[in-house]
Amino acid sequence: MSRDVVLKERWSQLVEKLSAQFADGDTLELDAIIYLVGVQELGQYHRTYKKDEKVNLMHIAICRLLEPYGYYEFEFFDEDGWPHYKVKEALPPLKAGEQTVLMKDAIVTYFLEKHIIK
Repeated sequence: MSRDVVLKERWSQLVEKLSAQFADGDTLELDAIIYLVGVQELGQYHRTYKKDEKVNLMHIAICRLLEPYGYYEFEFFDEDGWPHYKVKEALPPLKAGEQTVLMKDAIVTYFLEKHIIK
């Protein structure tokens, strides 16, 4: 089975599972899943986030998701418990579709590591 087919199957499985758990059956989009990863990484689940904090959560998620690819490296947690990353390597210029595939692959890998999907 090709890598693309496996990624599609795992992505569908993940979206279905997360949508059922967090969206009352509505289908979660890529950005919403990135946001969930940010909340997971921050670990502050039961609170309301301001708009700028939501943007920061997505940034945390992207850094964490792309860390295994060598683009970011974890540095430290600040006094409020927020993780900080540094850029190790600039992302190459990618077309929108290529960005989407990279993020989906990174998200699937993340949730495989967390044993949320198989």
